[in-house]
Amino acid sequence: MRIESGDWGLSLRPDLGASITALTWRGRDVLRPAPDVLDNPLAAGSFPLVPYANRIDGGAFAFQGGDIRLPATPGFEPHALHGVGWRSRWGVLRAHDGAVDLALAVEAGPEWPWAWTASHRLRLSEAGLEMSLTITNEDRAPMPAGLGLHPYFAVEAATRLRLPASKVWLTDTREIPDRLVPASELIDWSAGVAVAEAPFVDHAYADWDGRAALLHDGWRVDMSAAPNARWAQVYAPRGEGFVCVEPVTHRPDAHNAPASEDSGLTGLAPGGALTLFARITASET
Repeated sequence: MRIESGDWGLSLRPDLGASITALTWRGRDVLRPAPDVLDNPLAAGSFPLVPYANRIDGGAFAFQGGDIRLPATPGFEPHALHGVGWRSRWGVLRAHDGAVDLALAVEAGPEWPWAWTASHRLRLSEAGLEMSLTITNEDRAPMPAGLGLHPYFAVEAATRLRLPASKVWLTDTREIPDRLVPASELIDWSAGVAVAEAPFVDHAYADWDGRAALLHDGWRVDMSAAPNARWAQVYAPRGEGFVCVEPVTHRPDAHNAPASEDSGLTGLAPGGALTLFARITASET
């Protein structure tokens, strides 16, 4: 399905993890366009992360005295990755006035031992794209919860990424966060760094101020996120024509973080809800 508003256009696959397949402004690709034949959200332009973001080490963690074991996500073994929202068919509740409201209901099962529902709104206006994602605990017991959005921003030859964040989680050989260090020990994007010149990055930045900018030749794309998105997962593979800047409400493997750490993971009581909001805009420079 497709919606348009002013200079903006958005194409969407609710049946494939609520994936955005195209986001354009004045004919330019803001997000990486998906191939014409798309069968995997990982090739799309963006998708929602729910009921958690990024990796859970070995798919195992403890919660309120119980041992939880999740199946490994194919291609990311032995870890569980991003929850099931991005691999589910979402229902369309409404589509009007430049907005699409999506919904997902998931029963307790092997992928997640609690029942939950999610809503996802994408609203396009002359100002840009607004995205909101909410999870509600529909179970009788408390559950851990986290949210994220996974935009693949299109990158041109001279594109620079500016992302103010003072710290980054370095990872071990299994791509699980190992220690929190100053961003400069990996790469500090605060002043703007050419994406084409950056090393391979797939790390969570902490103490993020919720703002990021893609500085292209003659134009720019800006993203802002809600205050509860205190981490930004940056995925910058070399030579791929995109960079992911993912606003998330918790750091990777927060389910196994020490109890003393403020990892961002939220405990939702029955009926409790958690919401994440982000906005993408563009302008000439």
